[in-house]
Amino acid sequence: MSKIVAVIGASGDRNKFGNRAVRAFRQQGYTVIPINPREKEIEGLTAYASVLDVPGPIDMASLYVPPDVGEQVIAEIARKGIPEVWLNPGAESDGLIARARDLQIQPIVACSIVAIGENPYRL
Repeated sequence: MSKIVAVIGASGDRNKFGNRAVRAFRQQGYTVIPINPREKEIEGLTAYASVLDVPGPIDMASLYVPPDVGEQVIAEIARKGIPEVWLNPGAESDGLIARARDLQIQPIVACSIVAIGENPYRL
């Protein structure tokens, strides 16, 4: 069974990392759920405003939003029961890392696209 990943800050713009992540995770066989309150569909997938709107469990979240936005959504990630969150370059902050740990979420500060074996600049 493939892992279910929520890409928070997913984008319809193919040049943005929030879009490249959607494509990279799909290429690696993940079930991808785009999260963006301003989009209805990204890369042919239904986009949700929040992880709380997604039916069923989510295994991990990958953040492509500024730290202040991340600090707003981290509580929703905790409420949804998502055990690990990837804080991609530009999404991390000391406050967000501490908050994730306080909420019993494992923060991983790294580029999730590179971590799954894709080159973000070739997507």
